[in-house]
Amino acid sequence: MPTNIKIIHDTDFIRVTATGEFDFTATSNALLEVAHTAAPLSNYVVLVDTRKAHTQLTDPQLWTLAKEVEQHPTAFGRKTAILCRPERVDSAEFFALCAENRGAPVRAFTSFEDAMDWLSE
Repeated sequence: MPTNIKIIHDTDFIRVTATGEFDFTATSNALLEVAHTAAPLSNYVVLVDTRKAHTQLTDPQLWTLAKEVEQHPTAFGRKTAILCRPERVDSAEFFALCAENRGAPVRAFTSFEDAMDWLSE
C-alpha cells in the first residue's frame, strides 16, 4: 500500500526574533498552526526535517513541545519521523521519547533513508 508522506521543514515552524534569538512562544504557535492545517488530512505520515535548523532547543523546551503534541492527537496521532543532524540526535530522541510517552508514534533519525523506511512500514 502506498504511503503518503508530508514533509515539514524546520523553517515551517521554527521562529526567531528580529535579533536572531530563538522565539519559543512563536515556534510553539507555528507548530500548532502546522498541526491544525494537517489535522484534516488522512492516510499520511510526517517527516519533520530539522537538519538545517540553526537553533538548539533545550530539554525543557522539547518537553513542552511534546506536551503540545498530546493536545492535538488528530494531527500527531500518526507516525512522525524527526530527521536531524548526528550531533543533535540526543535532543531529537528526547523529544521522541516525550512525545511517545504521550501517545504519539515519534522516532528520531539521522538518515533520510532510515526515516523513510520506518514511515513506510
